[in-house]
Amino acid sequence: MVSGLSGQTKQKHRSACPVSVSLELLGDRWSLLIIRDLMVRGFRTFREFQGSGERISTNILADRLRKLEAGGIIIAEEERADRRRVNYRLTEKGIDLAPVLLELLVWGARHEETAAPFAMIEDMARNREQILAEVRRRWREGDRTPLLPRFESGKRNKVI
Repeated sequence: MVSGLSGQTKQKHRSACPVSVSLELLGDRWSLLIIRDLMVRGFRTFREFQGSGERISTNILADRLRKLEAGGIIIAEEERADRRRVNYRLTEKGIDLAPVLLELLVWGARHEETAAPFAMIEDMARNREQILAEVRRRWREGDRTPLLPRFESGKRNKVI
């Protein structure tokens, strides 16, 4: 363990390369999908993540939530009404991933067949700063209104 710039104790990494360090924490698809669901779908609970349509197994989901919490990307909070229930929330470090997810969304829709509507993706690409400002506003205010629709797997588009 070594002390990072923020004063938090952090894991020692295999490499000093920022890309490598980032991939150690975020380099699997499940972690980024959990962050996506927190950021743009308004998900907060284990059950909501399980119902996201990605078919993540419970043991993988539990592991990734623990890993993201240990990495300072999310925090787990007991629900006031039912202390047995846990709500997850992005930290400042986690919300700072918004530009990365936006670029992955635009890139994926432009270069692969996806269910994302062409007009929506192009609008997001043209208005990146406004989209990112809205993501941050929703995060600050705890607004769980989904920013993006759920993309159904049956319909595919390729943005050109």
